[in-house]
Amino acid sequence: MPFFTSAAWARLRAVCLTVLCLAGGATMPAQAASFVFTAIPDQDERHLTERFGKIADYLSDKLGVEVEYIPVKSYPAAVSAFRNDQVQLAWFGGLTGVQARERVPHSEAIAQGKEDTEFVSYIIAHASTGLDESEQLPTELAGKRFTFGDKGSTSGRLMPEFFLRQHYGQAPAELFSRVGFSGDHNRTLSLVQSGAFEVGALNYAVWDAELAKGNIDTSKVKVIWTSPSYPDYQWTIRGDVDERFGEGFKDKVQQALLEMTDPALLAAFPRSGFVKASNQDYAPIRDTAVAIGIMDEK
Repeated sequence: MPFFTSAAWARLRAVCLTVLCLAGGATMPAQAASFVFTAIPDQDERHLTERFGKIADYLSDKLGVEVEYIPVKSYPAAVSAFRNDQVQLAWFGGLTGVQARERVPHSEAIAQGKEDTEFVSYIIAHASTGLDESEQLPTELAGKRFTFGDKGSTSGRLMPEFFLRQHYGQAPAELFSRVGFSGDHNRTLSLVQSGAFEVGALNYAVWDAELAKGNIDTSKVKVIWTSPSYPDYQWTIRGDVDERFGEGFKDKVQQALLEMTDPALLAAFPRSGFVKASNQDYAPIRDTAVAIGIMDEK
């Protein structure tokens, strides 16, 4: 008799029930539906599909249901997919998580990377600027061409903009000669390394990972400033999953994430592991978004 993993049995059961329901006109039970998740596109799509396809397989085995990862094209699209119930779980940044939970009552942040409790952003600069690493944001930053990441990025836009405003007392459009939004952290790195933009802000984990892979020419681009820490990425789940997938399903998802210890899976984020998270952990992110005009007061 062939060996099947729990995920394989779940997929086979889902297919069989679908066929039976289509043949008999019956309504397929909620338990047979796929559990679908997405992630903000903070890197190029090839990286994301490779990363999260493995996570889908892991969750399928742990949860005993078919788990599917679907990519999205933008940060707002990730929030919309969650709001519209196209996905029931999402790997959000701090800001997109806050936005999604406000649009979907009873949704919860259930896990964050160990590193996400004290995340930081890097400001990087092209060698032509002559800027060196320092503890304070340099006066010479003013007047440069500056690129953020995506407009909805916590580490690539929200927090860097907050710290820039706090330090210089000016909005980015007033401070820099040109302001861009690259769309993702890898793109920010490429734009600054090429000299298309002189300075940029990005996720420290992406910089560190690309540096380890040998993809950064440090003769052309360098880190010049590290931000104070803040809470960032997290897994957020819809509040109705227990009704659809069975009592205690939300807790099972959380436990599966907390028990993810395979270095190959964790390297895909990259994170050293996951810890519990709550909506309240991200109150500072919402407060910051309100302070710089990205979100409205409640």
